[in-house]
Amino acid sequence: MSKIAVKAADSGRASQSGAIRHDWTREQVRALFAMPFPELMYEAQRIHRLHFDSCEVQISTLLSIKTGGCPEDCAYCPQSIHYKTGVKAEKIMRLDAVLAEARAAKTAGAQRFCMGAAWREPKDRDLDQVCLMVAGVKAMGLETCATLGMLTAPQASRLKQAGLDYYNHNLDTSPEYYSQIITTRTYQDRLDTLTHVRDAGIHVCCGGIVGMGEGEEDRIGMIATLASLPVHPESVPINLLVQVEGTPLAAGKTLAPLDFVRVIAAARITMPASVVRLSAGREDMSDETQALAFLAGANSIFYGPKLLTTPNPERDRDMALLDRLGLIPMSD
Repeated sequence: MSKIAVKAADSGRASQSGAIRHDWTREQVRALFAMPFPELMYEAQRIHRLHFDSCEVQISTLLSIKTGGCPEDCAYCPQSIHYKTGVKAEKIMRLDAVLAEARAAKTAGAQRFCMGAAWREPKDRDLDQVCLMVAGVKAMGLETCATLGMLTAPQASRLKQAGLDYYNHNLDTSPEYYSQIITTRTYQDRLDTLTHVRDAGIHVCCGGIVGMGEGEEDRIGMIATLASLPVHPESVPINLLVQVEGTPLAAGKTLAPLDFVRVIAAARITMPASVVRLSAGREDMSDETQALAFLAGANSIFYGPKLLTTPNPERDRDMALLDRLGLIPMSD
């Protein structure tokens, strides 16, 4: 093994017991990315098995409860008012319609029901409706998750009281590359929302997007930032950019599959007890790429025909792939 591989392996094997660390440096994460692929996969799988059943996958469904009209300028997002993508601004869904979707998701095998709204931040009157949705979904026995934009501390507390289990708020990329993707809110704004969510007692779902034209150093920086949070996110979604016509990122070089898998493996090694979600972009991934991602430590997926406004593999295709790989839904 090369010296850099040995150094990376030593970083990853800081504890043979898989103890959780919050002091990952960029140098250490960089060394993980530089490991020979077989060594990286071995270490990711070793860590994965210390904390999870290697054959279980957590299954979630994501519903857009309020689509389009977002004032943010996230360069990847078809819901932004700044871009002409054909996505129209809609009003928030009716409570009964959301609960019907949640019942259907549970029947189809989902364990967690996630609700997303295209807001910069919710107004208090909007939150009234969302809290009713959360309480209704929770009463069905599903885990609840929401992604609504930035939150204040009182808003996070209200969602907790309504029964919210998880809140998604991604960092998206490295601190250095962030301003190339978003200008309407700061990196610190995102960290502040995560603090409010954590302080309210809600589990954190936080990851990022790769393939946005960033360099490997930015992917390293994103993982190092997530792994250095005072408490690791309980759920870490790793999204592969879906290029949507009309957005600034509609054209550009796509990320190589093996580079994507390296991000999954690094997330698994540095955040051993977190569920790592193979998230957006699966529609364009081969079965082999997804299989490698599961081998690298991904153990969660969204299923259903859509992720907010972008395509997602049909449920039958997902179930067929999981069956071929011998993977089963995660038990409660």
